[in-house]
Amino acid sequence: MADEAVAEHPAEPAAPKAKDARAPEAPRGGARGDDNAKDTPDAPGSSDAADAEAAEREKERERAADRFKDRTRDPLAEEQGEEEPTDAAAATRARRSGQKLLASGRDLIGFDRSDVGRLHIGDINIGLDARRSGLSMRDGPVPEEELLRIRRTHIEPEGYVRLRRALEARRLLVLGGAPGTGRASTALALLEEVTRDGESGQSAERVRRADPERGVRELAAQVVAGEGGRLRGTGYLLEPALDRPGTLPPDGMDLDQLASALAERGSYAVVVVSVGSAANPLLAGRYGAICPPAPTRELVAVRLRKRLEEEHGDPVRVGGGGSARDGDGGGGLDGHADRDRDGGRDEGRPRGGGPDEAGSLSRLLERAAELREDPEVTEAVGLDDLRPAEAELFASLLAGHLLGSVGREELLSGCRGLAAVQAYEWFAGVDRALAAPPPGDGRAPVRSGTAALFHPVAFRIALAVLGGASHSAVSAAAHLLTWELSVQSDPDSTPARPLFCDDPESDLALSRARPADGPVDVAGAEVTGRLIFYRGAALPAAVLAELWDRHFPVRAPVVRWLRLLADDPRPQVSMRAAVAAGELSVRDFEHGYAELVRPLAEAPTPRRRVFAATALDQAAGHASHRRAVRKVVEDWSRHGTPALRWTAAMALGYGRSADSMDDTLDALARIGVRDDGEQLAVASLNVVRLLTLPECATVLRRLADWTGHRGEEYQDLALVSIVRLALTDVDEVLDDEPGTPLGDRGDWPLLLALAATRPELTGKLADLFWTALNTARSRDVAFDALETLLRSASRKDGREWTREGLAALLPALTAEEHDRRRLDWLLQRMMRDQDRPLTEERARALWRLAVPARQRRSEEEESHG
Repeated sequence: MADEAVAEHPAEPAAPKAKDARAPEAPRGGARGDDNAKDTPDAPGSSDAADAEAAEREKERERAADRFKDRTRDPLAEEQGEEEPTDAAAATRARRSGQKLLASGRDLIGFDRSDVGRLHIGDINIGLDARRSGLSMRDGPVPEEELLRIRRTHIEPEGYVRLRRALEARRLLVLGGAPGTGRASTALALLEEVTRDGESGQSAERVRRADPERGVRELAAQVVAGEGGRLRGTGYLLEPALDRPGTLPPDGMDLDQLASALAERGSYAVVVVSVGSAANPLLAGRYGAICPPAPTRELVAVRLRKRLEEEHGDPVRVGGGGSARDGDGGGGLDGHADRDRDGGRDEGRPRGGGPDEAGSLSRLLERAAELREDPEVTEAVGLDDLRPAEAELFASLLAGHLLGSVGREELLSGCRGLAAVQAYEWFAGVDRALAAPPPGDGRAPVRSGTAALFHPVAFRIALAVLGGASHSAVSAAAHLLTWELSVQSDPDSTPARPLFCDDPESDLALSRARPADGPVDVAGAEVTGRLIFYRGAALPAAVLAELWDRHFPVRAPVVRWLRLLADDPRPQVSMRAAVAAGELSVRDFEHGYAELVRPLAEAPTPRRRVFAATALDQAAGHASHRRAVRKVVEDWSRHGTPALRWTAAMALGYGRSADSMDDTLDALARIGVRDDGEQLAVASLNVVRLLTLPECATVLRRLADWTGHRGEEYQDLALVSIVRLALTDVDEVLDDEPGTPLGDRGDWPLLLALAATRPELTGKLADLFWTALNTARSRDVAFDALETLLRSASRKDGREWTREGLAALLPALTAEEHDRRRLDWLLQRMMRDQDRPLTEERARALWRLAVPARQRRSEEEESHG
């Protein structure tokens, strides 16, 4: 293909060449300054001594080529074997996903939680911990004022009418839901409605709370006794404490007995339980039902309207709660009419003012709707849906800001605190039940329930660390952590490991999680799997902050657990865990460095060292810790053990562990050339990773400097990096999401992707690759890489693939005649490949890409005189 005729009709060579035949050498002293002069032996002489010297030089060149080939292998595959590739692309995607979930900007937010039960912002003082406040009411009647409030402001969840009909039909309802979702309020609303026109009439005791420690049997006896026969048509609310070790849930016969007693007295009862393994049999029975949470929009609308009315007054009945079953759509800020459930009565409502005040309130409501949708406010809240207490606080903050008592920063700080309060409630006093004796005889505490007690909190921690991974991976990690927590809590006993107690729906409800179908990386391929996320971007960071800042004894089992995750062969697990480890280290760098980063950085396996490097880079992403991380990496690169230098090289490849790009490249060169290039492979890999950053031109300039260095180790570092650049796909090293010029070419070789997207760099890229093709020790590997690039021009089905990049690179790579002859030789070799023969049509198309039409005509004219 050296001339036009050959280009149009590739000629058959006189003798077939083997696939691995050595490429023809370029003329010595080429225009690009190749180093064949030092690698290519002199022409053999006629004497025996000259022949022996030439043979020895040839052997040395072959040994140098073999050493070079060894250095181009994947340094991350050492533990997996030479032929088994690592899934670097999956690791990159997992790291990017983990960073995205923990990048909400709230990981170092300090929130005053000295008394989380109440929150004080500006002049707002409001209770938050509905779980504890609910238990403060023991046995006794529910005040009529509370029933009136619920009647006016309760927002019905989806399926409320179905729940009411089930209660009316069976007299007993077991209502399941996650704590804080408004299940108790829904239960009271149901009881208030079904008893309103019953035998109890307007009695002050028509709805009663039952002592949670008495249980279903005791409640049945209480219903039968009926306070001396004077209680009929009463509604009972019971929240049994099923999460205490030694406490057994009621069985079907207990529930039937209670239902019979209720029917005899014309009464009703709602038993509120938390979803989970203990309550699942109850919810699956004839009396069971799940209570969905109330819709967030309506919750906030009603609470906000109520707050504004309390402060401003409402002369024309703009405000009020309401219920969808009364035909008013629940009220709110969406323009629905409002009326009370009793037909429009407005007892207890503030009245007064004139038309001006009514107009002012209307404008406040419009501003409130705009403020609620403010992107900065939405991001600060960081929750996909709000629970009743959270909606109350959010509405109070919005109202306070509109009325001038809460500033902008106070508003955003209070919104950020919502996730922090939820994390506090999840972990506060979880293991206190282990120290409490079982109900009844005052025996010693029962600790056999540690696994069941710790599994919900373990699942929340696992979800914070592995959010976005498959549900099965998160669940398996949660069980590992449950074991570690149980052993830490009771080291003298072997904790039970229940095998059939998992309930995915309960895990989702108790952890405010949501499932989603998405891609899962398996052995280098993407398949669709069931992923799991928190319902809110703020929750992962809030959970990690709560865990690390307030519960010091739990650090030891969590550290052991993270080390186990570092050994997981699935990148979706190990890389997400590494990102979380970096975030935890930021919160206490001394502890994170001593317990996680340094031990894993010296580990014998590359997987653990990559974990440590990723955690260090995550910490370097915080300005407060960047200087410390850079000092650690610099010390390791200069004075560290081989394992520490290897880890430092991986950390440097992210581009944030040194003061500048030149400093990063200096450190990688120190690591790569030391000890006869023992760690040249990992150094070159991270030089290539730096080429995806904006300072790409600086990296190429340093590679060119290294090729002209007197030291052979520096030359090898440059040559290996150049060859690796051609063999590495973009998505193996790029952190950017799809949508960027490089991100849209994820399966392209990085060399071609850069040539296509950065035309100003094409000349430098071609010069560097030309040097690798014209250097004896790198020639064979470079030619194999060039063949890989050429085959990527189009996909197997004929669709265009990297043709744009080849069109940019090949003309610059074959500017001289001997370069084109060599390309002709390579194309013919590819056409005779017995395993993957290149078609003549594709060979001609590649030749046309390399040799422009004008140049082909010029050469044809010259060849014909």
